[in-house]
Amino acid sequence: MQETVVEGSEELATPGDVLGRAAEVKPGRGAYLAPHSNLVYASLTGRVRTVSPPPDAPDQRPTVEVIGHKAHGAVPEPGSVVIARVTKVLNRMASADILCVGPKSVREKFTGIIRQQDVRATEIDKVDMHLSFRPGDIVRALVLSLGDARAYYLSTAKNELGVLSAESAAGATMVPVSWTEMQCPLTGQTEKRKVAKVGS
Repeated sequence: MQETVVEGSEELATPGDVLGRAAEVKPGRGAYLAPHSNLVYASLTGRVRTVSPPPDAPDQRPTVEVIGHKAHGAVPEPGSVVIARVTKVLNRMASADILCVGPKSVREKFTGIIRQQDVRATEIDKVDMHLSFRPGDIVRALVLSLGDARAYYLSTAKNELGVLSAESAAGATMVPVSWTEMQCPLTGQTEKRKVAKVGS
């Protein structure tokens, strides 16, 4: 069975662009269905392509996909786990540069935002961003959605998500001692972090 490609729609899409309604199209590569909105959005920059289903397919909606300019570079999508470097910490959010999607490194610059409510699963209202992350921290996070201003919303609200690696004030790589603290091996001082549980 050969899928037929509907050409002629050589439009360009950028992350966050609406590609169609979920009732009319299915999201393919480079596209995703946003929860609660029933709209299909682009998750990367590239050309929009619509693929018709086989005649005997039970679902006769065409698949809409975005063919990226840089096909080899990994692209964050909702549900994917990423590695990111924290660049800035504010009272209600932290921003980070996404370095890897799964095992693959990215080739374009993708910005992630970890909001206060997405840091951990419990006592959300008591989260102190400055006691959870510091600039330079390497974190493992889950992509929730494409947020505002071309940035991805990230979550660290699972045990295995959070800070993987952090440098102490003395310049040493700290060792996790609990899920809320890391310790400098040089000075013995501890610093607060939202630590990722490694292993298990």
